[in-house]
Amino acid sequence: MAVLMKGAEVVSAMKDRLLKEVETLNAGGITPVLAIVRLGARPDDLAYEKGAIKRCEGLGIRCRVFEYPEILTQEALVGEIRKLNGDGSIHGILLFRPLPGQIDENVIKYVISPEKDVDCLNPVNVAKVFEGDETGFAPCTPEAVMEMLAHYNVDVKGKKVAVVGRSLVVGKPLAMLLLKKHATVTICHTKTHHIEETCREADIIIAAAGKAKMVTDAFVSEGQIVIDVGINLDENGNLCGDVDFDKVEQKTAGITPVPGGVGTVTTSVLAKHVIQAAKWSK
Repeated sequence: MAVLMKGAEVVSAMKDRLLKEVETLNAGGITPVLAIVRLGARPDDLAYEKGAIKRCEGLGIRCRVFEYPEILTQEALVGEIRKLNGDGSIHGILLFRPLPGQIDENVIKYVISPEKDVDCLNPVNVAKVFEGDETGFAPCTPEAVMEMLAHYNVDVKGKKVAVVGRSLVVGKPLAMLLLKKHATVTICHTKTHHIEETCREADIIIAAAGKAKMVTDAFVSEGQIVIDVGINLDENGNLCGDVDFDKVEQKTAGITPVPGGVGTVTTSVLAKHVIQAAKWSK
């Protein structure tokens, strides 16, 4: 029977570690602070913001929300971010994306200070992920995958890992994090020929293509670990992942659910990054 790899268990283990780190910072007179920058009030942004604040404040991290109108100009947003960069009391900056049409993300991503860029928007941090340089911040979701694998004692060293998805938000940086742990990584995507065969030959499948129930039982061999990063709506409007869970679960040795899997861990990784930024600011 497959092990159901739930995110809540990982979050609990991380909480114990992170609380101790915050206590150490507090003893030195430092309270970690996260600035959340949001333009407008999209329901999905508000939902994530609420969860992030709850997770951070439960660890002793203070959150400050900077809400601006959706019509804010690019020049004004640059000015506001620069103020946050220069504010020594703020250790991390989280900018909600996608940004409104009048704002060019390719400009904004260079404005956020790499030292405060806790979700890896600045290309400096992206480059550090690809170099294996631990003085930067990886995107929260790929690092959440690594936290889950470590917690459930899935050693990737020497293993074949099929990463389904090639985005710069998940697939590519995740492949780099896996390579650093000595995995043998194949990046697949929706245009990959014989993708089912490639996945069946892997020891671990990580689905991050953003396509509901794309990974069926045809992708899976007996005894694999399957990590589902996707968050989609199925034909009935219900939340589902990139993996057809009901068809795949019975074949696997371990599998993450959606909801309740990787997504649950991302805000803990965000908190971890804010704490690290606070340490580096000393």
